[in-house]
Amino acid sequence: MSDAPGPAVVEAVDYHTAGEPFRIVATGLPDVLGATVAERRAAAIGAGGTATAPRPGPLDELRRLLSREPRGHSGMYGGFVVPPDDAGAHLGVLFWHKDGYSTACGHGTIALAAWAVDTGLVPAPDDGTTEVRIDVPSGRVAATVHRSRGRTTGIAFRNVPAFVTARALPVTTRYGPCTVDVAHAGACYASVRAADLGLSVTAARLPGLTAAGQAVRAALDGHPATRHPTDDRLSGVYGVVLHEALPDTADGPAQRNVTVFADGQVDRSPCGSGTSARLALLAADGLLPPGKALRHVSVIDTVFTGRLLGEQDGGLLTEVTGTAHRTGEHRFLLDPDDGLGTGFLL
Repeated sequence: MSDAPGPAVVEAVDYHTAGEPFRIVATGLPDVLGATVAERRAAAIGAGGTATAPRPGPLDELRRLLSREPRGHSGMYGGFVVPPDDAGAHLGVLFWHKDGYSTACGHGTIALAAWAVDTGLVPAPDDGTTEVRIDVPSGRVAATVHRSRGRTTGIAFRNVPAFVTARALPVTTRYGPCTVDVAHAGACYASVRAADLGLSVTAARLPGLTAAGQAVRAALDGHPATRHPTDDRLSGVYGVVLHEALPDTADGPAQRNVTVFADGQVDRSPCGSGTSARLALLAADGLLPPGKALRHVSVIDTVFTGRLLGEQDGGLLTEVTGTAHRTGEHRFLLDPDDGLGTGFLL
């Protein structure tokens, strides 16, 4: 945002991926120190801050402006485009939400790949595919953008390694006891069967699902299974995936889920990196044979497709396919006389 007198102006492009918003800011960002995206995320959080309680600073002021009402809402999500770690990637990104900064975001990766092609940042044919490589705080991810007649028809991203760290952990919540599985896939996800808490994955049960997700996350605070084995910046439960089985398809298993992340934020999409975590758990159970795919359905009935592509250093190579659509281009203003400043949350 400009420091010049008068209203500060922020330009952004909005997409949605399977219903989940993603607001992209690529210009006018304040300087963020760091040689890598992971270091820039740490700088954005600020010394003494946490991922969900960053210290106020110029970049965090911008995050609050774009994620809070009246310019955003409690379900808003987005990314600041920053330089990649090296010339092997096309761009880097700092993922943000209403509470702070995340280490991974599959739906955001899909939206960014669409944006990179739409803007010409990454050249792409009218018919065929192109790869967009993106440095995120948890590592480098790659997205294959499929094009037909000059339009993007689908995007498949390959995530950082996914691996399981715990099975059937006993957890007690006000909804009763349950068992939780923990897997890492760029962020740490706890998976629990919704039925074990007397819930179903429907929009009508969303208040209970959200509260249950928060309770499970709180119960696992500091648990050893939530620690990343090589990078402590990736430790701690980021999202809780409440899931239920659907009838298998001809291509493989199907599940419905809602992912509750950060401080009670709800993913409208089937959750991209959460889908990677589910793939690792299904593979551990022998429920996802080679050549089969997971049909992952969100609480609003949008779909991601997840596949196992094999093993890589540190875990399983997963691929998640979805679509993203541009919803708007914006010039947001912050009037210095506006008493609400960067906004509010309800």
